[in-house]
Amino acid sequence: CLLCRRAEADPAICGAKLEKQGLRAHVFCLSFANELFQQRSRDGVRLEDIRRTIARAAQKHCFVCGESGAAISCWETGCDRSFHLPCAVEGECVTQFFGLYRSFCWEHRPEQAVEAAPQENTTCLICLDLVEERKSYGTMVCPACKHAWFHRGCIQNHAIHAGFSCFQCPHCQNEYRFLMEMLTMGIRIPRRLPSWESRRAYAALSERHSRCDARECLCPGGREQAEEEG
Repeated sequence: CLLCRRAEADPAICGAKLEKQGLRAHVFCLSFANELFQQRSRDGVRLEDIRRTIARAAQKHCFVCGESGAAISCWETGCDRSFHLPCAVEGECVTQFFGLYRSFCWEHRPEQAVEAAPQENTTCLICLDLVEERKSYGTMVCPACKHAWFHRGCIQNHAIHAGFSCFQCPHCQNEYRFLMEMLTMGIRIPRRLPSWESRRAYAALSERHSRCDARECLCPGGREQAEEEG
């Protein structure tokens, strides 16, 4: 990707890689590039605008990894921090995958306003490992029930699989408030069906079992012999 400079990046965060006339870039690296977003039209982004953005990004260095090509800048007025999309989590930045596709550095990112603190030895509802002792970039809470705690990485992975239509609090099943809070906090929720409802998800259910599982098979033809009936 000519913007994040990564050959291998998490497609769940950076999106698919697009290629046109020798230019390669991830979908969301393009979406979050500040200058490109402002230059969008109904016909999409022009190639000359992409080239211009790449050239300007080459002059900016990521405050996380120090490398050039940082096309994403903090939305806060007066902040000059720039970063690559794959570096956002390491730098504790928030990238909002909706609306204006705003991005914020660690200092100016939005934080959860809900008043809640985890009890001692509280575990993540998803991975069951311990969470931190307070709300933080990596430890989040459901704004509705205030009892569901989880790691940022865990809820992001859950969102990728659940999709927009099935994403909800793992504990209280609140949908709208939970979804809007997670979007604001930088969780990407793809607009598609959940992964478990894909065309292949139930393919195995239509397959006929064709092997004997008895401890001692009495069929003369062996465990793999199929009968026409029965």
